[in-house]
Amino acid sequence: MAPPPTVLSSGELGARGHTRPHVVFVPSAGMGHLLQFFRFIGALSAHDVDISVVTVFPTVSAAEADHFAALFRDYPSVRRLDFDLLPFDASEFPGGDPFLLRWEALRRSLHLLGPVIAGVTPRVTATVTDVTLVSHVNPIAKDLGVQCHVLYVSSAAMMSLCSYFPIYLDNKDAGADVGDVDIPGVRRLKRSWLPQPLLDLNKLFTKQFIENGREMVKTDGVLINTFDALEPVALAALRDGKVVRGFPPVFAVGPHSSLASEATKGAAAEAEGSPMAWLRQQPARSVVYVAFGSRCAVSHEQIREIAAGLEASGSRFLWILKTTVVDRDDDAGIRDVLGDGFLERVRGRGVVTKAWMDQDAVLRDPAVGLFLSHSGWNSVIEAATAGVPLLAWPRGGDHRVAATVVASSGVGVWMEQWSWDGEEWLVSGEEIGGKVKEMMADAGVREKAAKVGEEVAKAVAVGGTSHTGILDFVAKLKATT
Repeated sequence: MAPPPTVLSSGELGARGHTRPHVVFVPSAGMGHLLQFFRFIGALSAHDVDISVVTVFPTVSAAEADHFAALFRDYPSVRRLDFDLLPFDASEFPGGDPFLLRWEALRRSLHLLGPVIAGVTPRVTATVTDVTLVSHVNPIAKDLGVQCHVLYVSSAAMMSLCSYFPIYLDNKDAGADVGDVDIPGVRRLKRSWLPQPLLDLNKLFTKQFIENGREMVKTDGVLINTFDALEPVALAALRDGKVVRGFPPVFAVGPHSSLASEATKGAAAEAEGSPMAWLRQQPARSVVYVAFGSRCAVSHEQIREIAAGLEASGSRFLWILKTTVVDRDDDAGIRDVLGDGFLERVRGRGVVTKAWMDQDAVLRDPAVGLFLSHSGWNSVIEAATAGVPLLAWPRGGDHRVAATVVASSGVGVWMEQWSWDGEEWLVSGEEIGGKVKEMMADAGVREKAAKVGEEVAKAVAVGGTSHTGILDFVAKLKATT
């Protein structure tokens, strides 16, 4: 059984004496998911809302544990609801992604969540869950008579695929392979752009994806970390019921601001001799920032081609190197991975580190002129916010769908023909270096990215579309208290 909730604070009445809405957040796993939950919790805490967070320990990665601790330290009024998972035999899924396995372990334990939510005080108004868990959380919320919303951590384009994919499967010939998916009101997504597991309906991820997609339309609302000017077509299609008839209200509430703990940790990383201190000393728009996210592990062979490309480009660069999916497992030495002599040849103009860095702070630094990225949605949104051009090299999952937004919105350029996970061929250092050099010199690309950054500022300002989205969400909560 799950333990009783640990209540760290209380306060049933708001500043005006009315009952405050009480929202229970049910996150899943993976920094790409958790960071958006934590940042949205930070934003929501300013709106006279009581907040609790379901927490599961130990986390999959060290970074997740650090960010959970920082959340409760920064926001002492946020309740922590400890939740124990049932025993889970991961050998049932040999070679499974550790984060995907945690999602499944959560899903198999969530029938125990009802008593936790029912037992916490003040009475819960709504749950906000990750999309990976919605097929289990929404029925529980409905049984308890509380709202259930989804905080969606990818793009509105990806949301349209998630909600439409079950309908696509229902309509296609039973024996036919998954092909291009033409999403009503949005666009046709090529088969090669889809998350790779969706091509195999027997995959664990695919089964979860379909179940969650079917349940989405039954929820009370969907919060997306995007803004209207970035994805006007997909957002309009979702809101107008073109993608799925009867789709719940869609709140575009992004981008979320960094938390105070992220800024503090970033400041601590600026010690003399640190990568951030080096960045601060570089000329404006002279540095290529290279990072492939918290879960993407690039092969050693491809890493060496990236190294060759950065060296050949002649540009300054800051590279966050990652060689394993889980940070606790990453013990490979930088020199061993990059080969003899590389660090010496680029000394002074290139920095390679495996240390955590505040990506928001890196991208906002005037020295950064280009972001070579896997095109994960957090990275796309952070590049858009900073107005820094993004060179999108999708590695897997939803990255190619996100890259369609990169290309259509002006955030950057998508290298559609470059390989991704599961494709054995390498992108050569010569090609990488040539593209980096070309984009660093392209004033048109910089201008488009800067305009997107201006649109972000408008969206999050008082009266902007994303600011209004949060107010509309809070109003929906308060209408039932």
